[in-house]
Amino acid sequence: MATIQVNVNGDDRTIESIDPNTPLLWALRDHLGMVGTKFGCGKGLCGACTVHMNGIAIRSCSTPVSAAVGQAITTIEGLAESSQNLHPLQEAWMEEDVPQCGYCQAGQIMNAAALLSSNSSPSDEDIDNAMAGNLCRCGTYTRIRKAIHSAAEKGGVA
Repeated sequence: MATIQVNVNGDDRTIESIDPNTPLLWALRDHLGMVGTKFGCGKGLCGACTVHMNGIAIRSCSTPVSAAVGQAITTIEGLAESSQNLHPLQEAWMEEDVPQCGYCQAGQIMNAAALLSSNSSPSDEDIDNAMAGNLCRCGTYTRIRKAIHSAAEKGGVA
């Protein structure tokens, strides 16, 4: 067991008594109480656990917490500037009524935010390729694509 320092959503946080090999997902949820990041498959295949590490979308279920040391981690809780000033993707998600069950949506939004930070005007093909690793059991892919286009048209990244 170790004490690990991580930077999450701009705040330096200390995690006491944690195995350095613990998945970042469980460090966020169980140790830091940040439950917006969801557990899906546990193998990095579904995308429900997507967070950003230095602006790059990663799967937190298959990334050890020790890999987060010295890195900037952003979760869905930290994507918006505030609850009154949402990220353009969060606004577009609501405008397009994207969520059905909602379980995968945090991971979908985090992956879409990484896409828009590297491609401010993605085509349908760009979106489909970037989002292919995020599964939605409810099949809201058409609305997801529409929301990404809408956010891109409004400036994409906050």
